[in-house]
Amino acid sequence: MLDKILSFLAPHYCCGCGKIGSLLCHNCINDIIDDDEVVCISCCRPTVGDNLCKICHNSYERAWLVGKRSGVLQRLVGLYKFQRSRAGYKDLGDLLLARLPDLPPETVIVPIPTVSSHVRERGYDHTLLIAKYVAKKRHLELARVLRRQTNTKQRQSGARQRDKQARAAFIVDSVLDENKNYLLIDDVVTTGATLKYASKVLIDAGAKHVWVAAIARQTIDN
Repeated sequence: MLDKILSFLAPHYCCGCGKIGSLLCHNCINDIIDDDEVVCISCCRPTVGDNLCKICHNSYERAWLVGKRSGVLQRLVGLYKFQRSRAGYKDLGDLLLARLPDLPPETVIVPIPTVSSHVRERGYDHTLLIAKYVAKKRHLELARVLRRQTNTKQRQSGARQRDKQARAAFIVDSVLDENKNYLLIDDVVTTGATLKYASKVLIDAGAKHVWVAAIARQTIDN
C-alpha cells in the first residue's frame, strides 16, 4: 500500500528508457535478461552454461547471477540501496526470478543478513525484501537462519579485508534439515567472500545442498 501511495505522489521513471511508471519497465527487464554474462559468480572467469567455474572450490553447488553491475542495472541497484527507492525490490526480484530455473518445492530461501546500521539508514532490509518477494512468487519457504555476529562494513574494503570480515560474520543457531535445498540470496557480489562463508556456515549447521543467487557482480575497483 505504501509503495502505491508513494508511486502516485512521486512516480518512478525507468532506469533504462525513462518511461514513467516503475524503476524498470518490462522492455528493459528483458534487455538485461537477454544480456546473459556467463561468468563465475566467485572469480568472474568465463564459464560454460552456468555461473561456477572449475577452479573455484566453493561449498555451494549451483549459482545464478543476473548480470554485471553496470549501466541500467548499476543505476537500479544504486537507487534501491543508496537513495531509498524501496519499490526497487520488486524490479530486482523480477530480474532474479527471470534468471532462476524452476526450483524444487523443498527449496528454502535464505537472505544474506544486512548490517543493522544499513537497515536503520535505509529504513528497510534491502536483501530481505528481495528474498521475501522471490519466495512468495515461487511459493517457497523463507527462513532467516543466518545471523550476523559482526557489524563490519565491506564497502571500500580490499579483497583480503573482505575475506577476513566475511569469515567471522555469520552464525546459524539451529540445526538445518539435510533434506532441503538452501538458496542464499544476495544483492551484489564483489569478491565472493560473503557467499563463500555464509554457505559454509549453512553446511556446518547440517545443510547438504546449498545454492546461491545474486543480482549483480562487480569488481573490487567498482
